[in-house]
Amino acid sequence: MNDRSQSQVYTWEPSDAQIAARYGLRPEDILRFDTNTSPLPPPFVGEALAGPFEPRLNEYPDSSYEELTAAAAAYAGVQAHEVIVGAGADEVIDLVAKAYLAAGSTAIVPVPTYAMYGVLTAQRAARIAAVPRFGAARGFALDVARIVDRLAEASVVWLCNPNNPTGAREPTANIEALLMAAAGRATPPLIVVDEAYFEYIGDSVVGLRNSYEHLLVIRTVSKAFALAGARVGFGVGARSVIERLERVRPPGSISTMSAHLAARALKAPAYALENVRMLSAERDWFAAQLDRLGWHPTPSVTNFLLVRIGDHDAAEKAADALLHSGIVPRTFGPANPLRGHLRLTVRTRAENERMLEVVSRLGATLAS
Repeated sequence: MNDRSQSQVYTWEPSDAQIAARYGLRPEDILRFDTNTSPLPPPFVGEALAGPFEPRLNEYPDSSYEELTAAAAAYAGVQAHEVIVGAGADEVIDLVAKAYLAAGSTAIVPVPTYAMYGVLTAQRAARIAAVPRFGAARGFALDVARIVDRLAEASVVWLCNPNNPTGAREPTANIEALLMAAAGRATPPLIVVDEAYFEYIGDSVVGLRNSYEHLLVIRTVSKAFALAGARVGFGVGARSVIERLERVRPPGSISTMSAHLAARALKAPAYALENVRMLSAERDWFAAQLDRLGWHPTPSVTNFLLVRIGDHDAAEKAADALLHSGIVPRTFGPANPLRGHLRLTVRTRAENERMLEVVSRLGATLAS
């Protein structure tokens, strides 16, 4: 990814039905290893939407989202006025772009990382200052010195910890070093730390918001809480940052039912923590099995694995073979720093075994 200002079109992954039609399969036979979602829904959904909860779907939701905001604040250990909620973490990211990225401004994007940072930056006609991360041998860590060198031109710095799609954790010291360097600017850029996979490491930089008012931390209920379909996320930061984001937040983007489900989940996170424990154990088993078959994952602390296949053509060939078996991996284009890799979501044991059977059949010709 190079510095650029042109807008780009971004689309979500094709549906199960679209993939099934393309490969002559049934939609129910499609297994998504590309979306990093939980393989099982939370057990409380039916209960949460029944009983005393009576959604007034003929009315708009309360745009203050008091219950959801309070639940998010309590979960993050902050005050309600330090929280902004959105329709998924993606909407909070979009609010940052709207509030902080004027046309012609610059956002720093350490690559490879989550694609939406670049997409939403470009949609604001802002420039993307792509700063390469270190390679796999150094855990795809941030090149802090190179980012610091570009802070003077930046309005926003997009960080993801743990990083998607590498699965690597960034030391808190590196993030604080960037915060300190930015604080020395007359107008510090906003440092955004996307903690979508926070529950997998249990370590957060939320506590640094008291020292650095130019910090925004983003969380979601899509991953550990297994509520990706509800589309709820939230941001945590100093009141000055939250106020700026509130000015561009639409009044009712989160549905009444989604807000209620997310609040219910955040108030009782035991399920999410157990889900993380189960998927972390399954990740380690899955990684060992892939490695045994010649597909070598890089170390991951998340619910997905980044696997080196070979060159770009080898990865595309492997992906096509998986798709013909109804298994959907995450691929990377020829210009992506991760070309030659596939990203695989950790799913249930039975689903992972189905993936391993296909990998075994593919044989060493596709292995690195």
